Amino acid sequence: MKLFSFKGGVHPPEMKELAEDSPIRKAEIPKNLTVPLVQHIGVPCKATVEVGQQVREGQVIGETQAFVTAPVHAPVSGKVKKIENVLHPLGIKAPAVLLEVGEGEEKEYMEPLGDDPAKLDSKQMLERVQQAGIVGMGGATFPAHVKFAPPKEKKIDTFIINGCECEPYLTADYRVMIEWGDDVLLGAQMISKILGVERTIVGIEENKPEAIENLRQLTGNVGGEVQVVETKYPQGAEKMLIKALLGREVPSGGLPMDVGVVVSNVGTAVAVCEAVRDGKPLIERVVTVTGNGVGKPGNFLARIGTSVQSLVDQAGGTVGTVGKLIMGGPMMGLAQSSFDTPVIKGTSGILIMQEQGEMHETHLPCIKCSFCVQACPVYLIPSRLSIIAEAQNWKKAEEFGVNDCIECGCCNYVCPSKRPIVQFIKTTKMKLRKLKAMEK
Repeated sequence: MKLFSFKGGVHPPEMKELAEDSPIRKAEIPKNLTVPLVQHIGVPCKATVEVGQQVREGQVIGETQAFVTAPVHAPVSGKVKKIENVLHPLGIKAPAVLLEVGEGEEKEYMEPLGDDPAKLDSKQMLERVQQAGIVGMGGATFPAHVKFAPPKEKKIDTFIINGCECEPYLTADYRVMIEWGDDVLLGAQMISKILGVERTIVGIEENKPEAIENLRQLTGNVGGEVQVVETKYPQGAEKMLIKALLGREVPSGGLPMDVGVVVSNVGTAVAVCEAVRDGKPLIERVVTVTGNGVGKPGNFLARIGTSVQSLVDQAGGTVGTVGKLIMGGPMMGLAQSSFDTPVIKGTSGILIMQEQGEMHETHLPCIKCSFCVQACPVYLIPSRLSIIAEAQNWKKAEEFGVNDCIECGCCNYVCPSKRPIVQFIKTTKMKLRKLKAMEK
């Protein structure tokens, strides 16, 4: 049987075996949590609490009145110790609320709305998604209520649940589909009702047979369809998944809504289910702790604000000499400088690699081999973009489509000269944003 796929991409070692058979277990809550107020794309939140204040689990501790934003909630009951700038997973200093965990378990959840999407009001559910602070949990962290409310002229006909999890090492979504399949599909039904679509597809890579079988059995009771796609990176990028499943190509500079589609991660669907059915805000998520530098890799349901160190300790601690600490996967994750960095809503994994020889290779000039061109899933010429970017010709890079890059890292992976192509492109995008802001 031919599998759904797309042009380009790469096949890095999957390394899923380290944690894929490890059931989700509740992580221990440390005595102190650091909850950043920047956990989403859009306007950052401002603290709504004061130092010394007692807070309850689920209470709003950060918000703004902007549309493209998402409130932040207290992941536990406790006391506000400090409000200060801390090291953020993005490598910046950002404001955060430091909580000292209390002994009680007082909760301040929202009123449950029910678990029958057919009887629920779409506007009320959309409002609940916003109140719960739900963002894209595949790593993009775009506020979900904005994605679920496209302009009226953008007619959405298909909703896709992304169960690909194509990043090597990561298995959080895989375990969610196996253990919480009912919640995934209930959340998908709720989102489909909000969007007003009739077709719902769950896309899963072929290397996850147990998840495929489980969701196919469950969809027999609630509707929807499960489609199997080729195991290839970056199959889980939403533009690639849309191309693979529907044959539709998102235009340059466009969004999935431009081709009538909305895509959400399985973790996002579970968060929507819990917010609507239980009144629970987004205060915890499943995180894979893995790599050859971890004693006992596993999948943990961790409270937002838990430190990397706490989760690593619960995964058997580090093994050997740590060469690199990454939040996310090896292809698109961000290297971290400290084990004190907190888990945020977009933290899908913590990857620790042992030091093996020289970790940082000096890059060489481009040899024009075209490997990166063949691998690029969005039809760019990464080699040319890297040369232009290295020369700091920002406007020229824009002409060659630098803003269409999805930063998947395929070009870096195949480059024999070890050129940091994605880093060049990220810098270029940042410079272009600054130039446009100055022009305005």
